[in-house]
Amino acid sequence: MKNIWKKLLAVGLAAAIVACVFAGCAQKNKNTGDNSAKSEGDTFTVGFDAEFPPYGYQDEKTGEYVGFDLDLAREVCKRNGWTFVAQPIDWDSKDGELNSGNIDCIWNGFTKAPNLLDKYTWSESYINNSIMIATLADSDIKSVDDLKGKVIASQSGSSAETAVKEDTELMSNVKNYVSIGNYQDAYMQLKAGAFDALFVDIGVAKTQDAKNPGTFKILDDPYTAEEYAIGFKLGSEALKDQVQTTLKEMVKDGTFAKIAEQYELSESVCLEAE
Repeated sequence: MKNIWKKLLAVGLAAAIVACVFAGCAQKNKNTGDNSAKSEGDTFTVGFDAEFPPYGYQDEKTGEYVGFDLDLAREVCKRNGWTFVAQPIDWDSKDGELNSGNIDCIWNGFTKAPNLLDKYTWSESYINNSIMIATLADSDIKSVDDLKGKVIASQSGSSAETAVKEDTELMSNVKNYVSIGNYQDAYMQLKAGAFDALFVDIGVAKTQDAKNPGTFKILDDPYTAEEYAIGFKLGSEALKDQVQTTLKEMVKDGTFAKIAEQYELSESVCLEAE
């Protein structure tokens, strides 16, 4: 009987060891968000807002996730032999997604804001961006000064929202501020008259104008100017360097410019090759 129990115990231990080995392999393939570099065949998962054209969105015809940032990421993966995964995220939950290892980076019109510099490992800035004020085409609002007594809105957790909330003069003059989950919903609500003005990234504003001619307008003067970069988990220098080196190679050989031209962002590119 003792021998039987010894054999059963040995079998159990062997099974446990095998399980641990497989678990270790699975963990290796998971996005750990640490400082290790990626190897050929590894998965590279990009966290992005799927309602943020032209940087990341779902194509209405194919159902595929596309956009300027996603096309850049696909090319980076292709050149490094990585498997590309586009992972839509709730923008308010981006930090949790990154820190848990569910995504390798936040790459989707992510503003490299001064208050965020020590919270992520950042790539170099690659696109200049402006926060604009969008209204209905027939609105009498012509400048930020005309927002007194109006209801304004922006995306929850966005740099636009941060800028608006930190503008004490603006906030003291408006009637109310509304925080909305994504810009697709924001534009639907703007069209319905739920608020008077929307603070929005210029690329998104231009895309909505093109899709809805005569419905909206963008005020002439930018509200703020900023730059987009890729945000990695703090300390992920090796992975950041891999991605950034590849992007600069794409700038040098003209691939970056071709992708930017496709999304009418040529004039906004600020990344330079070495």
